[in-house]
Amino acid sequence: MTVLTARRSLPALALPTRRWRFRPGLILGVGYLVLLVVAAIAPGLLTSHDPLEISTAGAFVPPSGEHLLGTDQSGRDILARMIYGARSSLIMGLGATAIGVTVGSVVGLIAGLANRFVEGTIMRLIDVTLSIPDLLMALVVVTLLGTGTVNALFAVAFASIPYYARLLRAQAHVVRRSTYVEAATALGLRRWTVIRRHVLPNAFKPLIGLATIGIGNAIGAGASLSFLGLGTKPPAPEWGNMLSLGIQYISNDWLMVAIPGLAITLTVLAVTVVGRDLKRRSEGRAV
Repeated sequence: MTVLTARRSLPALALPTRRWRFRPGLILGVGYLVLLVVAAIAPGLLTSHDPLEISTAGAFVPPSGEHLLGTDQSGRDILARMIYGARSSLIMGLGATAIGVTVGSVVGLIAGLANRFVEGTIMRLIDVTLSIPDLLMALVVVTLLGTGTVNALFAVAFASIPYYARLLRAQAHVVRRSTYVEAATALGLRRWTVIRRHVLPNAFKPLIGLATIGIGNAIGAGASLSFLGLGTKPPAPEWGNMLSLGIQYISNDWLMVAIPGLAITLTVLAVTVVGRDLKRRSEGRAV
């Protein structure tokens, strides 16, 4: 009788999924944003030049040891104006996003927790608003309010409200129908207690990533309004109005166009990269 020996193959060692991976793009994005925050908070650490100091004798000076990016048509140091302009851009991005998230969250939660009539009315208004391009909506609002930095900030914030409202409404629906919320309601907890303890914390998790991406969008929208002469006015250093001014003198110094344009692009890109990473983490996906 032949004895057959069944050889069991040893199970392969299960290697843990690498949740945290080396992401050069994310590291570069975070590093750039840290530098941007330093420029906004303490610009004097990065430059000794006054961004408003005019020197007609030093107009269109090429890059040198004294002026690393050269000077503009009024002899003002371009690097200094870029560094001080970071503050205006960050204020626009953070301020508009904060207003948009706050108002949008309230509207979205009301729609998600109210009766069908209220929800339907709010969602139809949101759908109509979303059908209008963001920049066009901001242009309409700033036209009604008037030009200037503050009005441009409110215009950008108003255009972003529907996105946050729609997200919070959807999340409120999901959380409200979850088993732990139904169990808390069955135990006799008050409606506001259930909302505060269970609905709000879980509904706001996906908002983090969207709000971070929204900061980049707000910076781009604010720069667009300033470029069109509807936001921050010269001579205040702001990337949008610097880009608009640079186009008039592009034949004299192409850096006056390239540097502000590159700064806006890199800032929006860096914020988007960080925001998408935060969005993945909030959704529990491997990054």
